[in-house]
Amino acid sequence: MNLVVVSNRVARGKPNEPMTGGLAAALLPVVEKTGAIWVGSSGRVRDGSLKEPFAEVEALGAGALAMLDLPAAHYGGYYEGFANSALWPALHSRADLIRASRDDYASYREVNAFMARALLRFRKPDSVFWIQDYHFLALGAELRDLGVTQPIGFFLHTPWPTRAVISGVPNHRELIEAMLAYDLIGFQTEEDCENFLAYVRDDLDLAVRDGVVTSSFGRARVAVFPIGIDPERFAQQAAKAMTHPDVTRLRRSLNGEKLAIGVDRLDYSKGLGNRIKAFDKMWMLYPHLKRRVSLLQIATPSRGVIEAYGNLQSEIARLVTDVNGAHGEVDWTPIRYLNKGFGQSVLAGLYRTAQVGVVTPLQDGMNLVAKEYVAAQSPADPGVLVLSKFAGAANELDAALLVNPHDIDGMARTIASALVMPLTERRTRWEAMMTKLNTHTIQQWFADFIDALQSTHDSGDTALPEPPTVWPRRASDVAARYH
Repeated sequence: MNLVVVSNRVARGKPNEPMTGGLAAALLPVVEKTGAIWVGSSGRVRDGSLKEPFAEVEALGAGALAMLDLPAAHYGGYYEGFANSALWPALHSRADLIRASRDDYASYREVNAFMARALLRFRKPDSVFWIQDYHFLALGAELRDLGVTQPIGFFLHTPWPTRAVISGVPNHRELIEAMLAYDLIGFQTEEDCENFLAYVRDDLDLAVRDGVVTSSFGRARVAVFPIGIDPERFAQQAAKAMTHPDVTRLRRSLNGEKLAIGVDRLDYSKGLGNRIKAFDKMWMLYPHLKRRVSLLQIATPSRGVIEAYGNLQSEIARLVTDVNGAHGEVDWTPIRYLNKGFGQSVLAGLYRTAQVGVVTPLQDGMNLVAKEYVAAQSPADPGVLVLSKFAGAANELDAALLVNPHDIDGMARTIASALVMPLTERRTRWEAMMTKLNTHTIQQWFADFIDALQSTHDSGDTALPEPPTVWPRRASDVAARYH
């Protein structure tokens, strides 16, 4: 099998290189160990004709990275426009933040078509294409249009919303029809899967039987594949990281006080504002916890040119200033707020140092930070995970302290209870969660998806007739159609 993995962002695999999202961290060990080719954006763009789009190809363990320079004329509309100002808010049930123009959609389709053309250089008789995430919903259809008959699978790392929300995305019907060109479509949770199938049944009026959708492309299987981590490897990283200079400086600075930690990309889906308000409320309800516990909040900036993200950055900075001003003292800072990323080798040690991990997104596909925090803990003296019930990880890590991130008072009380939880209960909860992590590893996720993709394709569950011509193929045609 010649596995080709495709995502918008790739990870270089350097242990101290910051990672700003779960997708990159999840795929890195898969590529390193399986010999796959991982294709994605180089982070650069080019003007004019791109006859040779690859800026760089480098080894990554047993595999390789192939990084493209994407077309400058369409990158902004594709990435900042349609992908992150229309799809991302919709997928996280923030219909109020959906912003996209017709030209943005045209650019999104053009970049999907560009990626499909670039992938042809990797096509071999035994190729298997595995497309990742919302940036490339239409890539499977573009590959079919170019005559690719090999297995093509798709996995969505974000949630999938209800019909009412996804219908707020411009050209939603066309995009979901295009998704049915994939042999296998994977989601994080049963709820995501059911939301997708409800749209297919009710809005596209297509037949669905046992998770298989019959469309003009043939048949596409829709299934759930919860993503995991490598808990053994992460635990080893955490133990080793305790001697890292950043970790030892943090431990010395605590002076005996306890530490809670939050690690997130700076995004409105992560619930950072509510989390900070919960800590503010906790110190108000339990003033004896002042000077006894602080929050280390790492919030890596991203997508700053998008208005919603710029506004969020200002809002969180103001909240942190207000809370520190209200509760801080000359020799104590309640919230240590860092706007930068850290490599996993350092993060593992920071997680292990913290007595409480606070993972409280308003909506999340899985949230691997929750799993990493658990894996990083010392078996002899594990910390407590406070986890949003709206994270996909809550379906597996039900031994965490589950919270409603919209309930500020409830979160404040739960965090306070986590700080005084007896060792026996902490160990019991941690052992239960580690059992889940060791059962649903990143290796198992990979094997399950690829096995399902190959069996779906080989068994004839997917027939591949001539692709329907239900959408324009060039950006100029798309723009003309919707103006």
